Parts: sequence; structure tokens; C-alpha cells
Amino acid sequence: MDTQSNVDIAIEIAREAGALLRQGYGQRKEITRKSTAVDWVTQYDTAAEKIILQRLETAFPGDRIIAEESGQNHHNGEYVWYIDPLDGTTNFAHSFPVFCVSIARYKGDEPVLGVIYDPLRDECFYGVRGQGAFLQSNGQTTRLQVSGATDMVNSLLATGFPYDRHNSSHDNLAQTRAFLKQVQGVRRAGAAALDMAYVAAGRLDGYWEYKLSSWDIAAGALLVQEAGGVVTEMDGRPFTITPRPSLVASNGRIHPHMLQTISNEP
Repeated sequence: MDTQSNVDIAIEIAREAGALLRQGYGQRKEITRKSTAVDWVTQYDTAAEKIILQRLETAFPGDRIIAEESGQNHHNGEYVWYIDPLDGTTNFAHSFPVFCVSIARYKGDEPVLGVIYDPLRDECFYGVRGQGAFLQSNGQTTRLQVSGATDMVNSLLATGFPYDRHNSSHDNLAQTRAFLKQVQGVRRAGAAALDMAYVAAGRLDGYWEYKLSSWDIAAGALLVQEAGGVVTEMDGRPFTITPRPSLVASNGRIHPHMLQTISNEP
């Protein structure tokens, strides 16, 4: 299959999982806790992931899969899928309408394609390496382009806070305070993949967050880059996919200012 066929399959899978989440939105949730008291999982996380895994195993036998709830499969192919069946579980569990499905395919450390689907708004963001990033919405497909903001005071940023914030001093509060003094606004919507998609779409000018997971940002990093933006480590080194990434994503124009602010608040 060619890359376009692969992304079409990934979009179809994301939409199928998203339909399940849409049905479950506002319904009673069975909540269990994972790493901390605020790291939740619901029956819809696992059900959506089951759909995605079954479809990927059928369409791409031999590919490795790293998924949030079930870990890794036994395959060891050159391609790897990063799956977050429900990014924004806390929002979903509280019926706060910000969550999505995130699916990405990498060849080694290089992203190949990424899909982020918001089932409540029926917005499907996707990107293909070297071919651009796009949004399917209201029956139309449009190319994504990062914003043109050039200074911090006119910029809208997003961030998030790590699950271990209750007992770790490395909680992003100092950095958030520093940015609040410089920018038009800071948003904390609670879904890292959507934050990245919004940077790619020009709805946000920049985003930073510590101690994420690979499946949170694997698709979003590709979207930002393909929309003309920049994604780096916190110290400015090129971004690479790791199990626990911390990163900065922006339109590129404000990137040096974001890195400087972060470096001033270690």
C-alpha cells in the first residue's frame, strides 16, 4: 500500500474509535487509576484501543504497536504505531468536551503519518511526511498552516501539568507563571494531541509540556512540522520520539523566545 492508502486507513480507524467515544460521552464511566491518583482510565479507553489494535493488526501485520493501555505487541518490524485511544481521559470522565484519538506511524525515529480525531467536533487533523498537514471538517479538506505571530505579547500558548505534580517539584508552575507575564494568554485544555493539532492549525502559537508519553505527541509532532512549525526538546535540541518526552512546539517565529523563557526557569 502507498502512503496515501495508509493514512486513509488510519483516518478510518481513528473515526471508528472516535464514534465509540462519542457514544460514551456523558455516560457513566468505570474509572480505575494507573500511575497516580489523577492518572485515570475508563472502559472507553480500553474499548477504543481494542478497536484500533484489531484494525491495525489486520491492515499492517508485522508492524510494532505501542499503545497507552496495552503496552507493546510482540512484533519487531521497521514500522511502529503510537496509539492513544483517548487523549484527555480526565476531561472525558468529567464530561468536559475536549478529547481525541491520536494515531501515528513511524519508521524508526522518523514520523511517516499522523492522525488526530476530535469526535465531538468531527474534526480530523492528519499529516503525511513531506506532503503537508490537513484538516477534514464539514465535508471539506484544508491545508494546515501555523500562525504568523512574531512576538510573545500577541501569542496564545498552551501547556499541561504532569501526573506526578502532587509530589514533584518539577511541576511546570514556574514556567507557566513566567509565560503568563509575557503572552496574551495560556490555555490548559487537557489533551496534548489536540494542543499540538491546534498549533499546526494556527489556533495556538505555541505549546510546551513536561513528562509526556510518546503516544501523546507522536502524531502532533508530525502535524506541526508539516504545517511549517518547529518541534524541539526543551533545550532546543531536535525532537526525537522517546518514551517520556518533554517538548516545545511553535510556529517557529516565537520558538527562540519560548526556549529562553523555559531556560530561565529550570
